[in-house]
Amino acid sequence: MKMVISPAKSLNFDSDLPTDKNSNPFFLAEAKRINELLREKSPRELSELLKISDKLGDLNWERNQNFKTPFNPDNARPAIYAFDGDVYSGLDVYSLSEGKISAMQNSLRILSGLYGILKPLDLIQPYRLEMGTKFSVGSDNNLYEFWKDKVTGFLNEELDEGELFVNLASNEYFSSINSKLLNTNLISPQFKDFKNGKLKIISFYAKKARGMMVRYLLELEEVTTENLLGFNYGGYAYSEENTTSSFAPVFIR
Repeated sequence: MKMVISPAKSLNFDSDLPTDKNSNPFFLAEAKRINELLREKSPRELSELLKISDKLGDLNWERNQNFKTPFNPDNARPAIYAFDGDVYSGLDVYSLSEGKISAMQNSLRILSGLYGILKPLDLIQPYRLEMGTKFSVGSDNNLYEFWKDKVTGFLNEELDEGELFVNLASNEYFSSINSKLLNTNLISPQFKDFKNGKLKIISFYAKKARGMMVRYLLELEEVTTENLLGFNYGGYAYSEENTTSSFAPVFIR
């Protein structure tokens, strides 16, 4: 089983790590190439490119200038412990048992505008670059063009034919994968909440639910399509009534 999730804008490079294990990003050379282009931009240009405040433009200019290879535990941090957004709050990785860390490393992948795709323990340095940023790299007009073949090829190398593949990423990030070329079936769970009497996907809750789904699947001894539907964290439950495709099961609360 493999899962993909999105990264987070919020980063945590300060808290104590529960493991000293780490690995290196597969596409580190490509990340270095992108960084070389980013570091040419001034703080103001970064603010305009990334649609962020001047303060964040200054911060990310410093990050780009400080990017340095090779990565090691002194200048970088495992991705799963560096990202700090709603998905990661739902996953609650710091409380994951040590025995599950290897399972997580084998099954979870994080999509990234700078690094393409990451294993949880891959070392990263602080950055800000969303996949949807209109940023050209060489002859590629945007990051989707730059990453799509690379990331899809990486996944196909890892995925066995027929292996369960669970998409828990946002549309912005999952669009970096050419799903039509994947050599396995794809399941994209949907999480909906009642609001004003109607079922809706509410971004904040859906993001947290994706993280909770990752945690639920990691805690299972064996993941199948059937027991995926048993997800019940955070008050969610599978709704056959609201599911129109077996490849997009709907969980409601």
